[in-house]
Amino acid sequence: MPHDAFEPAPILEKLPLVIESIACFESTLLVGTKQGVLLLYKVQKNKGRGDSKFEVVLDRSNKSFSKKPITQLAAVPELYILISLSDNVISVHDLTTFTLITCVNKTKGANLFAIDVQKKETTSGDVDHVLRLGVALKRKIQLFKWENREFVELMQDLSLYDIPHALTWCKDSLCVGFKRDYYIINSKTGGLKELFPVGSSQPDPIVTHLHDNRLALGRDAMSILINSDGDPTQKEPINWSEIPIAMEHIPPYLIAILPKYVEVRTIEPKLMIQNISLPKARLICQGSGSIYVASQNTVWRLAAIPNSQQIQQLLQIKEFELALKLAELAEEPENKKETRIRNIKNLHAFDLFCKRRFEESLTLFAKLGTDPSHVIGLYPNLLPEDYRKKLEYPEKVPEVTGGEYEKGIMSLIEYLTQKRNELMKDVDKEMSTTAIVEGNKTINSRKQLSQIIDTTLLKCYLQTNDALVAPLLRLKDNNCHVEESERVLKKKEKFSELIILYEKKGLHQKALSLLMKQAARPESSLKGHERTVQYLQHLGKEHINLIFEYAEWVLKQFPEDGLKIFTEDLPEIETLPRDQVLDYLEKISEDLTIPYLEYIIIDRKDQTEEFHNRLVDAYRDKVQKLRQEHIHSLPEGHRPNEIGYERGELGEYRKKLVSFLHKSQFYIPERLLTRFPTDGFHEERAILLGRLGRHEQALSIYIHTLKDIGRAKEYCANNYDRDKEGKKDVYYLLFKMFLKTPTIEDTVDARVEHTQLDNALNLLAENATKIDTAKALEILPSGTKLKDILTFLENVMENQAVRRRSNQILKSMLYAENLQVTEHLIHKQSVKINVTDEDMCRSCKRRIGQSVFCRYANGNLVHYSCYTKDQKTSNEGFKDRIN
Repeated sequence: MPHDAFEPAPILEKLPLVIESIACFESTLLVGTKQGVLLLYKVQKNKGRGDSKFEVVLDRSNKSFSKKPITQLAAVPELYILISLSDNVISVHDLTTFTLITCVNKTKGANLFAIDVQKKETTSGDVDHVLRLGVALKRKIQLFKWENREFVELMQDLSLYDIPHALTWCKDSLCVGFKRDYYIINSKTGGLKELFPVGSSQPDPIVTHLHDNRLALGRDAMSILINSDGDPTQKEPINWSEIPIAMEHIPPYLIAILPKYVEVRTIEPKLMIQNISLPKARLICQGSGSIYVASQNTVWRLAAIPNSQQIQQLLQIKEFELALKLAELAEEPENKKETRIRNIKNLHAFDLFCKRRFEESLTLFAKLGTDPSHVIGLYPNLLPEDYRKKLEYPEKVPEVTGGEYEKGIMSLIEYLTQKRNELMKDVDKEMSTTAIVEGNKTINSRKQLSQIIDTTLLKCYLQTNDALVAPLLRLKDNNCHVEESERVLKKKEKFSELIILYEKKGLHQKALSLLMKQAARPESSLKGHERTVQYLQHLGKEHINLIFEYAEWVLKQFPEDGLKIFTEDLPEIETLPRDQVLDYLEKISEDLTIPYLEYIIIDRKDQTEEFHNRLVDAYRDKVQKLRQEHIHSLPEGHRPNEIGYERGELGEYRKKLVSFLHKSQFYIPERLLTRFPTDGFHEERAILLGRLGRHEQALSIYIHTLKDIGRAKEYCANNYDRDKEGKKDVYYLLFKMFLKTPTIEDTVDARVEHTQLDNALNLLAENATKIDTAKALEILPSGTKLKDILTFLENVMENQAVRRRSNQILKSMLYAENLQVTEHLIHKQSVKINVTDEDMCRSCKRRIGQSVFCRYANGNLVHYSCYTKDQKTSNEGFKDRIN
């Protein structure tokens, strides 16, 4: 048997009267005898040092209580009454004096009764008690209610098919036990519901009311539990050693009198607790926490063993559920009760773990708020050994191996994930944890617990599903312990995951050192330089020196990939100081500056003048270097390609240089011009001279040095602007340059002079509107024939005609607009005006009189005829100005 719940103590022995019924309340025991005598005893715990546990005093006896045996008693201390059944009739006596209050004559012939007392709160806030009485009388049930010191009927008698042998209330229902079966009766409607047969070997039905408003119905050596509607409440019945004679419920215990002894059991969990030998016991009652058992001439009191003592015994035999029920029922300070309950649950959870019921165990630990480090310590090799040795457990933790260990680890992962989520919520809220063994030190720091949980999760993932390691390490709020995580990751050779750990913890130097070591290992998942490039790309300006330190290795071996560290479209790269990066790349290799400058200027639209200047310088230096290499590579006697017609890489970079000089608006030409030598960068110098407004020098290069009229004209087209001083005369400058040919005396062929004149005249004809006519005619040679400039003059005249037509249209539009505005003003100012004899015309200085007049916005009056004359004169003046 698990433990002793009760200790029997005889309080009445060898009573000269035969006991027929017993009842109790508070410290009072009532005994009804076969001789009709009613005895009232006061039972107190013995405070002396005697062997007897209780002091029993006969407080009162009533020899004339009844002439017949008192077969049933029920005390109702709430209403100060005693209900009895004697001589087959119900009587009500005063509980204090035993004075008869009423005899319920209608109950003559009764063989059984049952009472129900319910608390009811009144409108004034007081507590009232409602007493209902059910009486079994032959084949009928009578229902009464206690009102005004008497029982009044609730409804008409309910007819039955047989005589009841057991009767008990449950809420608004009455359960009736007949010789053969059980029924439920609704006390409000009178409806009957058949339940199930009484056991074949059972002499009498037994119906016991449980404290949770359930009923235990006897069926041979079983008790079947039902609710007030007659429905079963659990699959398995309570099994007894023999068929019970009588029964009472003292939570959490069910006490039954059996033929040979009194047996104590529990409902949940279903346990056999205790057998108590009480010879020939046949009656049992309870009240106010006291329980009595009686035979014909002996009464015992079952004294409950103190809860704390019972709990200690139950914990020793690992009956945690029952220990928990006792702890919940204990009457002690709330904080002490909570502590006791929590300790029991922790011990229960530990026991479940020892039984390999991991999921149940860890679920209970999670609910209890047990220190996660104590839970983790149940598993081997998850906590540092020196820390684990400090933890205490109720007994030695069993070793879990093989499939059971894997199952346990999976449950631990689920537990740790739940605890992790809890820690992430309400981060400012204080927290507390409990120990599995009371008094063991616990961790209450969120940061420390989070570190232990995350590190353990990492170890669990490495053992079960290493694909989850990287996602855990990438979490923004990952709190893995660096040194411990580093140790286990290295042991498992999880170098990619170790890089993530270093990165998230800001240990970039360690990460990059590891990447460089692994890059040279052919079997490593980190071989090569790609991962190093990716890592450096995401560091940002605060780690610029570290980037420079490790980028050099990549740039020198793999310059194209190394440049990606500074030229990918990533937010971290955008933060890098471009001037520092450029200086750094220039020191490593001049070949790195051009692609970087192209990236920041062309791709990222950087408008910094210094960068634009440096790109021009870089292009120029590259072209110079390639040109020298090209010249040295030519066979002896071969001349290099003409400038502007270079091929290969030289031609490519020269095109880039010229194109950039044309397109960029942010370099400083005066700084760059002096850096371009005069013997090979003629077009580049021409572009720069054009930017400085020195168009005549620029055109001279195209005409005299490059001898390329087409590019000279293209230059004019790109630079001409009729509205800007210095740019509106570029075509005139080219025209003038064509005419400044050498004279015959300079021994130059006359054909050259004629060709230059043809070029000048063609330019004049093609761009008649862009060259000042008077200035052009003024410098034409005196021998120029009219037919040679006829096209030019026609174009000039056509242009003048177009302009004249445009001016006429504009004049007409302005005139019409002026009329509209005037008319609008006249209408807008039309108001009612009173004209007196003193009002004079502003124009002719005569009186307005009865003539039609106009009023100006300033209030002046004028004859309408004078107004029209003034308008006509004004418009004619306006036309003259337009013409």
